[in-house]
Amino acid sequence: MNQERLMNVILEPHVSEKSTICADKMNQVVFKVATDANKAEIKQAVELLFEVNVESVQVTNVKGKTKRTQTGMGRRKNWKKAYIRLKEGQDINFIGAE
Repeated sequence: MNQERLMNVILEPHVSEKSTICADKMNQVVFKVATDANKAEIKQAVELLFEVNVESVQVTNVKGKTKRTQTGMGRRKNWKKAYIRLKEGQDINFIGAE
């Protein structure tokens, strides 16, 4: 894969109550990823950026909500979420403190 493409696959970590439970119980990390990314690209991008070993990747498409605005109905963007399961003993530190 093109290394420049891999750097643009992972957009940001997704922090929610559900993602925190996944991290504690199943050693998973949740990311917002590019909508055109596939599982192989996501796995390679995480291994490249965070230097960890990935066991598996699960991907889900999240539909954007329809919202009412003053000028009428609007819609938020659709986005893609990836659940990355890390191998035993692996961890991703988002804070960056050493």
